[in-house]
Amino acid sequence: MAETWQEKVRLKRKAQAKALAAAANANLQGIDLSVVDIDDIPTLAGLIASGELSSEAVTKAYIDKAIKAHNQTNCLTEILFSDALAQARQLDEYLKTHGTVLGPLHGIPVTLKDQFNVKGYDTTLGYLGRAFKPANEDAVLVKMLKKLGAVALAKTNLPQSIMWCETDNPLWGLTTNPSSSEYTPGGSTGGEAALLNLHGSLLGWGTDLGGSVRIPSSMMGLYGLKPTFSRLPYHGAAVSTDGQEHVPSSVGPLARDLSSLTLVMKELIQLEPWKLDARCAPVPWRAEIYEEFKLKPLTIGVLADDGVVRPHPPMSRVLQSLVRNLELNGHDIVEWNADLHAECIQVMDEFYTADGGEDIRREVLDGGEPFIPHVEALVNKGQPISVFDYWQLNKRKFELQQAYLEKWDGIRSPKTGKQVDVVLTPPMPHTAVPHRSCRWVGYTKIWNVLDYTALVLPAGRVESFDRETPWNHLPRNALDEHNLALWSQAGDNMAELGLPVGVQIVGRKLEEEKVLAIGSIIKCLLD
Repeated sequence: MAETWQEKVRLKRKAQAKALAAAANANLQGIDLSVVDIDDIPTLAGLIASGELSSEAVTKAYIDKAIKAHNQTNCLTEILFSDALAQARQLDEYLKTHGTVLGPLHGIPVTLKDQFNVKGYDTTLGYLGRAFKPANEDAVLVKMLKKLGAVALAKTNLPQSIMWCETDNPLWGLTTNPSSSEYTPGGSTGGEAALLNLHGSLLGWGTDLGGSVRIPSSMMGLYGLKPTFSRLPYHGAAVSTDGQEHVPSSVGPLARDLSSLTLVMKELIQLEPWKLDARCAPVPWRAEIYEEFKLKPLTIGVLADDGVVRPHPPMSRVLQSLVRNLELNGHDIVEWNADLHAECIQVMDEFYTADGGEDIRREVLDGGEPFIPHVEALVNKGQPISVFDYWQLNKRKFELQQAYLEKWDGIRSPKTGKQVDVVLTPPMPHTAVPHRSCRWVGYTKIWNVLDYTALVLPAGRVESFDRETPWNHLPRNALDEHNLALWSQAGDNMAELGLPVGVQIVGRKLEEEKVLAIGSIIKCLLD
């Protein structure tokens, strides 16, 4: 009798439970569990380098916290704890022997979205057909992180296929928001975001094809960066629709502290990833750009509303407050517009279904599990197109990218005549929402079509007085109507929970140093 998909799920979850139970019984006597409350990498790395903390003790504290976070939110998939402890002991021995650290991330706990290959462990993408097929070697990113001294603790949950802004699949189940089990942490890097929010990791790694790093970062009060695709290595990371390059997915970090993102971007780029992954651009870390934009007065474009779905009152309030603060501090604000956004998003939606859903359908049928509703709708959305039609779609994309380049060049400050340095915009029209309520991701995926750099950072929370803001407009369309109903039905609960509100900073292609520098200025204003 053939093994059912339910039996495969049972076996996979049983193995996970066994690994968790083994670690949960570890002796934590003498371990300072408060180290998980250190939010920035430089501080923790300094304590380890000085010998005040051992890598093993830090790893044990984070394992304890990760288990608690998983029990609360169901955020983990592959459990790497045994290997992590062995690696931490080796790092301690290295420090003892050499009197110096292996690298700038020596002993720093990191976790990985279940897309990145780790030797000896499955990479499932939320697909049952990929279970019980361990990777033969680490992804390039994982190799680089280990070279810098990082300790890989676990892999984290994601939606079936990764093509959704929430986190659910038949293999691992639903990941919930730490603030309320009725709410989503976002997606597709939702497991990472929930874990980081609960201090079960210090540095998370995800991928972003339409907002998958930025959306959960916004919902969970984190810092999340979507670099231009070619800045960080993707080799050894599995992805749905693998082989397409029309709108490539980007590797990006998530953290509770902005300086941590800047540090890991700098250190990884200084390892020259283009020598390890053929798709990486040979662009070194440009410290001079980072320092320049930390010091100069800025010209900032502001897109408060994309004309499709109006942001909820707290999203607008937080953005408007930040804009006023920027003006008071001598920065020039320029109104941005959503011209070309609808056309870019239309092209991206057509790309999503160019194969008629064949790639995702094959993966799901291979495992025999059911489709989650969003994925089923996606694979049945359209018929496959011809190679010729695909070429025409790519031509439209190139034309739109060129048009947006010219648009950016053409929008100037009325005061100074300068181009904008970055664009400031909401990451989503709402905060975290009840499960299966996410719809519109146009505020993030527009920048994927353009392959622009984008950073999300926490900027506030939903407050009770947001409910007093008049917001009873006529909906523009079905998506706007859905968003209006969300605020009407769940707004009181969102305020009670004090859900995080994020903002998004967007630069042009390969402008990571600039965006991170401007992010640090904005963070100071928000603090």
